[in-house]
Amino acid sequence: MKLNELSDNPGSIKNRMRVGRGIGSGKGKTGGRGVKGQKARTGVAIKGFEGGQMPLHRRLPKRGFFNPFSTHYNEINIGRIQEAVEAGKLDDKSPVTIESLIAAGLVSKARDGVKILGQGEIKAKLAFEVAAASKGAIAAIEAAGGSVKLLAGDAATA
Repeated sequence: MKLNELSDNPGSIKNRMRVGRGIGSGKGKTGGRGVKGQKARTGVAIKGFEGGQMPLHRRLPKRGFFNPFSTHYNEINIGRIQEAVEAGKLDDKSPVTIESLIAAGLVSKARDGVKILGQGEIKAKLAFEVAAASKGAIAAIEAAGGSVKLLAGDAATA
């Protein structure tokens, strides 16, 4: 087999249909759309229209609301941070911030900051500069000789 002998299977390539080019083509007049008026025009979308009846998306009740003041933290357990220190991804000399966690691959994007949770155990002496931390996580970090600096204020402890 040579490259110049390669070809598609017979009948696998069809010529495109030229629409709206006279009645002899078989796709003339309405151009395959079948109707005149609004549905024959381009750019017209009448999805959801139910002939004057109240559409389904307006008949159903609304539920809930969006809170524009809500915070979405990256939550990370101290056990995962200890694993990253042991793997050499986190430096125990420099403070643990959102930037260092992104660089280590523990967090994918910044969001509203990081919240440290207390699952697992930590042995490394680390200085944390984070938006929030649970009471159990703060106790475990301080028991290991580390420190926690909360950037968001007093309300961040939960």
